[in-house]
Amino acid sequence: MKNKIALCLLLFAFYLFVISCERDITVDLPEAEQKIVVEGYIEPGEKAVVMLTRSASFFAPVDSASLLSYLVTNATVTVSDGIITDTLLPTIDTNYYVPLLYKSQTMLGQVGRTYTLTVVADGKTVTGVTTIPQLVPLDSVWFKVQEGRDSLGFAWAHLTDPDTVGNCYRWFARRLHKDKRFLPPPGSVFEDKFINGKSFDFAYNRGTEPNSSAEEDNDSRRGFFKTGDTIAVKFCAIDRAHFDFWRKADQQINSNGNPFAAPSPIPSNINGGLGIWGGYAVMYDTIIAQ
Repeated sequence: MKNKIALCLLLFAFYLFVISCERDITVDLPEAEQKIVVEGYIEPGEKAVVMLTRSASFFAPVDSASLLSYLVTNATVTVSDGIITDTLLPTIDTNYYVPLLYKSQTMLGQVGRTYTLTVVADGKTVTGVTTIPQLVPLDSVWFKVQEGRDSLGFAWAHLTDPDTVGNCYRWFARRLHKDKRFLPPPGSVFEDKFINGKSFDFAYNRGTEPNSSAEEDNDSRRGFFKTGDTIAVKFCAIDRAHFDFWRKADQQINSNGNPFAAPSPIPSNINGGLGIWGGYAVMYDTIIAQ
C-alpha cells in the first residue's frame, strides 16, 4: 500500500514538473517571395486563354480586397507558335472563377503545334511551353443510375487507347442550363500506364464549382448527375507535363486538412513562376440522362 501511495505521489510530482515547463512558442515563418501564378490553355480552333494571379503567403488575409490585389492586371502576355506571335489582351468573363482573362486576338490552336507563352509583369518574366497532342476520341458515352440511388448516377464512356505508351487524358462535363462552364471532377486526369492499348469502360462523377452554395452541391446529391440532365462531355488529350500538374494538384486538394498528408510541390511547366500552360486536343459529346 505504501508503495502505491509513493508511486502516486511520484507521478503527481512529475505531472506538476511537466506543466510547469510549458511555455508559449512563437514560430516566425519567413515571408515567401511573391510569384506570378499562371493558368492558361490553348485548344484547336480556339483562342488562347490565360489567367494570372499572384501567390499569397500562408497567413495572408483572404477577403474581397486581398483577392482583388492578387489579380495581375498590368501584364504583357504573348503566345508564339514559332512562326507568328500574338499578344493577348485583357478581358472580363464571369464564366471563369478568375474573371480577368488574357485572350489571344487572332491565333487559333492547331493539333501538333508547340506554343510558347511569355508573361511580363511586376518586373518579372515567366515562360511556359506546351503542345497540343493528337486527339484520342471516346467511342461512346452514356448515363447510368448508381445502384441504390434512384435517379442519381454517373456519366460513363468507352475508350480505346492506342498501342503507344504515354497517352494522357482529362475529363470535363457540363449540365446544360445549369452549369456556366465545363467542370473537371476530382481525379479528372488519367494516363495509359496500366491501360495501354486496351479498350475499356470508365465513369466519372459530376464536378462542382469551388465553394458552391447550391443545395445540390452540399447534400447527398453532390457529385451525381440525375435523370433529366443533358450532359455535355468535353474529353481531352493532354501532354505529360499537363497531366503531372493536375494529378499532383488533385492529390493536394483531396488531402487538404489531413494532418498525416505529406506536403509536396506541384510540378509546373512555368519557368520563373507557378502554375500551368497546357494544350488540349478536344472532342465533345452529349449525354441525355434517362
